[in-house]
Amino acid sequence: MASLRCLYVDLDGTLLGRGASLLHDAEGNFTLLGVRALEACARAGVEVVIFSGRRRAQVAEDARLLGQSAFIYEVGCALCVDGEDFFLTSRLTPREDASVNAQITESGAPALLLEHFAGRLEYHDPWHHEREFSHLFRGAVDTEEADRLLAEHGFEFLRLVDNGGIHRQSRTLTIDGPGHAYHLIPREASKAAAVEHHRRVRGYGADECIAAGDSREDLGAASAVGTFWMMANGLDRDPSIAQTLSRLSNARVTEATNGAGVYEAVITTLAENRSVPTLQEFG
Repeated sequence: MASLRCLYVDLDGTLLGRGASLLHDAEGNFTLLGVRALEACARAGVEVVIFSGRRRAQVAEDARLLGQSAFIYEVGCALCVDGEDFFLTSRLTPREDASVNAQITESGAPALLLEHFAGRLEYHDPWHHEREFSHLFRGAVDTEEADRLLAEHGFEFLRLVDNGGIHRQSRTLTIDGPGHAYHLIPREASKAAAVEHHRRVRGYGADECIAAGDSREDLGAASAVGTFWMMANGLDRDPSIAQTLSRLSNARVTEATNGAGVYEAVITTLAENRSVPTLQEFG
């Protein structure tokens, strides 16, 4: 792999620990390993780009706190680089009278999914509000079944994305456990496509970049970078991802979880490139 120039990193379940905290691990213990991953990137001149399912306002603030000028939001529907936004939703684009989110609502696709998966899918309240592009749900459904349903009803331009497990327990769904977060987005949009677009803007080669995440949608970014690092907690939460991982020659699984896993990915990559001391020497 060439010298590392960029880390694309997910937030929830990846860089962040319990309670969406940068300073806590998955069990809620205080840790600086996520911060130290960012420090290692800064020392090595590596750009850090958040790619998240969160709304623009949330991701922009997170990027500001981390001192970064580029970020990907709403599961790759849009990208901001140095204050300029790029919309990556192709057929559906924001209009003066209707956001992409509103256009999807008007299509009837969300209502179709909620009716078909009644008891297994609901809006991820309150985080589904004030979105520009995606519709955010929670529950436990088969995304392939959902996509077939959408196509059968003329919504082939949309897809339902599994963006990983969530901790929030729903009182109204008839599922076991807290379930997953799902985004209904334009088919062309993805974290992988947003990563590729950012790479082109910056002039980075795929072999100069790595990505770290914990979900099936995050894993799609493996096609756009030299190495994708799956957090151990992502595989623990969704063991079915292992089958997809086995088919990817550039995917690796961390031993550690959350922020510690990101630290492991960054330090291991830099050490293998001889950019910094080994993981043990870095401390």
